[in-house]
Amino acid sequence: MVVATGLITVASFSGTGAADSDVTQAAATSTTSAPTTGTSTSTSAPGPTLNPVVVAGPTTLSAPAADRSLAKLETLAVKGRAPKTGYSRDQFGQSWTDDVTVAGGHNGCDTRNDILRRDLAPIVLKPGSNGCAVLSGTLDDPYTATRIQFMRGKTTSSAVQIDHVVALSDAWQKGAQQLSPMERRNFANDPRNLQATDGAANQQKGAGDAATWLPSNKSYRCVYVTRQIDVKSIYRLWVTQAEKDAMVRILAGCGGTPVASTPPTSDLSETATRTATPAPAYTPPPSTQRPMYVAPPPAGDDGGSTYYANCSAVRAAGADPIRVGEPGYRPGLDRDGDGVGCE
Repeated sequence: MVVATGLITVASFSGTGAADSDVTQAAATSTTSAPTTGTSTSTSAPGPTLNPVVVAGPTTLSAPAADRSLAKLETLAVKGRAPKTGYSRDQFGQSWTDDVTVAGGHNGCDTRNDILRRDLAPIVLKPGSNGCAVLSGTLDDPYTATRIQFMRGKTTSSAVQIDHVVALSDAWQKGAQQLSPMERRNFANDPRNLQATDGAANQQKGAGDAATWLPSNKSYRCVYVTRQIDVKSIYRLWVTQAEKDAMVRILAGCGGTPVASTPPTSDLSETATRTATPAPAYTPPPSTQRPMYVAPPPAGDDGGSTYYANCSAVRAAGADPIRVGEPGYRPGLDRDGDGVGCE
């Protein structure tokens, strides 16, 4: 009864679109499902043969896969959030519409039931729904690492909700405003951006990005942020710096090696690069000042044969202060007459 969940590989795909976690619509009954009265039938009951929407991938990430995700993350623009002005769920088309060009589009079933059929096992389908509507099933929830029993009904359907891995509101503020209406409709119904999960966890996430919300199941976080990076790359959405930092931290914990970011190039940095060789350290030239030479004084001068014309000469000779009895001392250098000159 364990269902594989996590990274998803598209079995068939065309077109592009936009993404968000619309919690108000996540538990809504699908457009093709009917009331739950009547006899249920298993997936083996007669009905149309539906091509698989996606093939479920692994719930853990290898180090090489983490490296690839980190490299892809480096291709995403880093900007601040744009204003939420103009956002509404309607900007992404009718909820769970089948009128899309991503995998599962135009298969006769609404997107919500497509994802329930993909992520739940075993399932019971509603008779007369052309093999679309899921009445019950079991979800091994990758977000919470719990097993949840799904039963369609007004008070029970919300136990399992469909999460937009990259929330619609988050996408709107990070580039989806520039997408065409068709791209936004594809984004909201792209199986790569959808995951059946615990209703309470989906409500808790709201429109959070990787910087503000991560699955409580830590072993799934690497796959979770990888899916977000993939979706943002497909739909040309950007990340905030805090969001990118959180993604790098999570993927590094899975064995990935963060890519060294290249700082923006400017004229100043280019000039600095061209003149990066440091100049030799400045060494001042040796002093050319020498003790002043003065002819010996007349015989009988107190200084003997050494004579200094002034205190500058004494200091230049390194003889300051000069005291009575030392060569070169004379009263003219000792203004206060205390026996110590050139103090």
